[in-house]
Amino acid sequence: MEETASVGRGVVWKLDRLEPKRCVVDEDKKKEHKSWDRHHRRTKCQRKGQQYVEMLVCGFSIFIVFDLFDSCRMETSRMGQWLSVLICVLMLLKAEGVPVGITFVENAVAKGAVCLDGSPPAYHFHKGSGAGINNWIVHFEGGGWCNNVTSCLSRRDTRLGSSKKMDTQLSFSGFFSNGKKFNPDFYDWNRIKVRYCDGSSFTGDVEAVDPATNLHFRGARIFSAVVEDLLAKGMKNAQNAIISGCSAGGLAAILNCDRFKTLLPGTTKVKCLADAGYFINVKDVSGAQRIEEFYSQVVQTHSSAKNLPASCTSRLRPGLCFFPQNVVSQISTPIFFVNAAYDSWQIKNILAPGAADPHGQWRECKLDIKNCSPNQLGVMQAFRTDFLSAFGAVGKSPSKGHFIDGCYAHCQTGTQETWLRNDSPVLGNTTIAKAVGDWFYDRRPFNQIDCAYPCNPTCHNRVFDQD
Repeated sequence: MEETASVGRGVVWKLDRLEPKRCVVDEDKKKEHKSWDRHHRRTKCQRKGQQYVEMLVCGFSIFIVFDLFDSCRMETSRMGQWLSVLICVLMLLKAEGVPVGITFVENAVAKGAVCLDGSPPAYHFHKGSGAGINNWIVHFEGGGWCNNVTSCLSRRDTRLGSSKKMDTQLSFSGFFSNGKKFNPDFYDWNRIKVRYCDGSSFTGDVEAVDPATNLHFRGARIFSAVVEDLLAKGMKNAQNAIISGCSAGGLAAILNCDRFKTLLPGTTKVKCLADAGYFINVKDVSGAQRIEEFYSQVVQTHSSAKNLPASCTSRLRPGLCFFPQNVVSQISTPIFFVNAAYDSWQIKNILAPGAADPHGQWRECKLDIKNCSPNQLGVMQAFRTDFLSAFGAVGKSPSKGHFIDGCYAHCQTGTQETWLRNDSPVLGNTTIAKAVGDWFYDRRPFNQIDCAYPCNPTCHNRVFDQD
């Protein structure tokens, strides 16, 4: 139940198709000049002896200024194309992420805080600097769940079940970028990505280990061990701290929001950020309540009930407490939600899973929303209505914020193209980066819900490869 499409594929596409676009001359920033003769592949752009050429390179606007005394005309040459590619590569190195090595929490093994296969948990730590040295982001990775021994065995020997199989480096960009231009509010913070290898959104805790499978269900112990390790590495002095997560990790951030606050010093300003973690309890296109049954099986397999919010389990069956709509009203720690109303993972796996679509009628639609028939779009609009109804449980507390766009997307904080770039998704002329920063620093509240698809032209809608 893990998405395999690369969000960054859009960057590769732009590398293959560098597109010069309209030339805008600075000063009053309103005078516009013609550029790019598509038939003759040349630029014609002049103003007082200077030629301005703006090129959209990897999603970033690059201005090349030529000093001329007369009208000028620049023929696009092979050298110019290679220069564009070089600029693109440099921009990618700067904006699309810095590689960060892995840290294994070896001392967690003695505490039983281990991955499905018994290997130690792991995280990637990029140290803060300057004014951000005592500020911390602890982000939990996503990757679906396993709901029984069979599905957990299928994960055990992969990166989602074993730290032995994890990449030793991860790229940090977007919310985790160390570049002020690309992450102005959090670039100098300590930024940690916690790897996901337990299959329960860090909630499981089963003491017994069946020797026949060697499966360890210890997600909650991993959560505690990682936080304890980070406290020893300086988080005990934190002035500001955010627990965040994407997808299954976003759910972990919701379920562990208040718990995280109790583990930090009382003087620390703690807030939570859930990206694509608001999974809703709806029927699929066949009318079955599959996700409710699935979550109940996850909770039972991992013995998660004791680690779910007691404010929910005291009222409802434990499996229902995996749904944020049954938990969020009782969260006391400030929390911000970033989510697509047409969450691509939920559309693919909750609304129209393969089991509910035996003839593959939803296949092309799930790969690309532009392929959806009018009837399918109608079903997706109904899903949006259900999502917004379930999201209503968040309430109107001033400590809570949200950025709910009308995009076909999933996880938008961890990639530069959706976090903060000149073409990033916006609501009310505000990027996700600006909305989250304003909310965290109490500059202004942000609670916006987008109009229905396809009204937002700034969306980066996901397009998936054929399975």
